[in-house]
Amino acid sequence: MDIEQLEKSFIKRFGKSNEKIQFYFAPGRVNLIGEHTDYNNGYVLPCAITFGTYLLVRANDSNVVKMVSENFDYGDEIPIDKLSIPQSGKWMNYPLGVFDQFIQKGLKPSGLEMLYSGDIPNSSGLSSSASIEMVTAFALNDLFYIGLEQTDLVKLSQKAENEFVGVNCGIMDQFAVGMGKKGHAIFLDCGTLEYELVPIDLKNYKIIIANTNKQRGLADSKYNERVAECNKAVGFLAKIKKVESLSDFSYQEFVNNKHHIPDINIRKRAKHILSENQRVVDAVKVLKNDDLRVFGKLMNASHNSLRYDYEVTGYELDTIVEEARKVEGVLGSRMTGAGFGGCAIALVDENAVEPFIRKVGENYYKKTGLKAIFYISEIGDGTKKLNSSEN
Repeated sequence: MDIEQLEKSFIKRFGKSNEKIQFYFAPGRVNLIGEHTDYNNGYVLPCAITFGTYLLVRANDSNVVKMVSENFDYGDEIPIDKLSIPQSGKWMNYPLGVFDQFIQKGLKPSGLEMLYSGDIPNSSGLSSSASIEMVTAFALNDLFYIGLEQTDLVKLSQKAENEFVGVNCGIMDQFAVGMGKKGHAIFLDCGTLEYELVPIDLKNYKIIIANTNKQRGLADSKYNERVAECNKAVGFLAKIKKVESLSDFSYQEFVNNKHHIPDINIRKRAKHILSENQRVVDAVKVLKNDDLRVFGKLMNASHNSLRYDYEVTGYELDTIVEEARKVEGVLGSRMTGAGFGGCAIALVDENAVEPFIRKVGENYYKKTGLKAIFYISEIGDGTKKLNSSEN
């Protein structure tokens, strides 16, 4: 991203001023393994990526917050006393939800000019929403000298999405976006927020993100339905022992007691969550042993579980994962994100990257009529303030 060009765009939109423009960045994320476990207080293994959301902010002497985006046509000037009112179907609800959380904590905001610009594909499953939330939270915390810790900003951003936007997301996305570290994945217990930074040595392999270009709307997808189904599973299993979430059970305990869940679909949802928790634990062990081949097998098993037990993949994701696995030099492939479209990831030998992109792209298009977009993902740092010279 060209920061100097963004600064020129900012001045073109808002004009010149004696006030200094501040620069912030929050990455997107990919989840290497551990899908839909976060809102079940389970284990996840995400990492921050090197593209994300840039935010340029400048104070003004008005009583309005002016929000515009390089990615969406719609922008607005919002009076300070209206910042806690949701906009109907607008992208601005993500930053507004963060404003609302700060206002509930006693913040009295002043006028601001805010330009957002991101290179995360929208609705791709790479957490563009969490990236917008976290960059806003970090900026407000810095601009108004609030003094919250990064983990506090993570929790605040998740709460904004839950309560203001209306998506019952877990904390994984915001945590990975906020706490990421270059060259590391985050082994996170979403129930306790205990985490470990796990170094990843990819050797001669690359993480390739494949965007299906099958758009999905997270808030109106079956995401909330899956949350409700998991809660039903907890209700059945709570008759056996006192539990608050599915992750209070081990996978073996589930196997021994699955007959207590009479609904076969609810049973399948629980099976995915608890087997996925175990796969995350196994994945951390094999990564520490630099065993990428076994990690690839765990990726494959994760996608299969998401496809057959959790049923959140869909034709496009299944097709692109199947085509990825056919290419020589691929150790594993799986969907990443909430599903129902969006992106898949694959672990690919660096010598096979060009034929991988060509073969998977061609075969995917033949079967779906959609053109996939591919990204070579580097593992980057979490949310931060930038100097104007950084990009």
